[in-house]
Amino acid sequence: MTAQYKLMVFIFLALALILFANISNASYTVTQINTTVIINLNSTAQVMESINISISNESLKQYSIDRAGLNLTLSNWQSIISPQIVPHIINPKSGVYGFNLLPGPIKKTYYGGIATIYMNYYVKNVTSINQTGPRNFIYTFNSDVLNFAHGSNGVVLGPNTRLNIILPPTSKIISIYPIPDSPQTTLGNFTNITKVSWFDGEPLYNFKLVFVSKESIFDEVIKFFNSLYAQLGIFLYLIIIGVVLAIIFYTYIKNHK
Repeated sequence: MTAQYKLMVFIFLALALILFANISNASYTVTQINTTVIINLNSTAQVMESINISISNESLKQYSIDRAGLNLTLSNWQSIISPQIVPHIINPKSGVYGFNLLPGPIKKTYYGGIATIYMNYYVKNVTSINQTGPRNFIYTFNSDVLNFAHGSNGVVLGPNTRLNIILPPTSKIISIYPIPDSPQTTLGNFTNITKVSWFDGEPLYNFKLVFVSKESIFDEVIKFFNSLYAQLGIFLYLIIIGVVLAIIFYTYIKNHK
C-alpha cells in the first residue's frame, strides 16, 4: 500500500467521522412525557399532554423553521422528532377528536436547547357507565385507551413518563389498581381524592379504576330535556312555546273577568 493511498484512506475516514458526528449531533431526544386525562361524566375525556424534548445545537434552526410551519401534521412531527410524539390516550375504535398540537419555544442550554410539544384532544368512551339508582352511576375506566409503551406483559409507563387522571368533582373512588404513586394514602383510603398519578416504570396491563358519582338534579333535568329534544327535535320548542302562550292567555283572561 503506497503512502498516497494510505493518505487518501485516512482523509476519507476522517471526513466520514466528521459527517457522522454532525448527523449524530443534529438530533432530538424525548426526555419526559406528562399525560393528564380529565374525565367527564358523559364518558368522554379531555387529554392534555406535554412532551419535553432536548434539541442539539445543529437542530435549533430547523426546529424553529418547523415550529413556524402552518401545515405540519402529527405524522410530520413524529418524523421530525420521534415516534413518541403520539396521543397516549386513544380509543382503538373511534380515535380522538378536536386534536391540537403546539410546539413550544426553545429555551437555550449549553448543549443546544429544550422545548415542549403540547397536545390537547378529546376521546370518546373512556369510561363505561352503569346506573345503579336514581342519579347514582358507577364509572369504569376503559384500559384499552392506554397507548403507552408495551412490555412483555402489556402496557407499561416508559422512563420519565407520568400519567395523571382527574375525576369529576363529585366522584368517589371505589376500586383502583395499581395503587397510585401520588397521592400517597393510608390503607388505600381515597376519600375526597379526585386526582391520581402514576410515574415511570409503572405496569398498567392490569389497570383498573372504578368510581361512583351522583348526578345533580340540575344535570338530571338537562338530560331529560336533551332526551326529549333528541326525540322531538324542533317540535319540542313549539310545544314549549304553545304551553307558555297558553299560560299567558289563561292569566290574561282570568285577570280581565
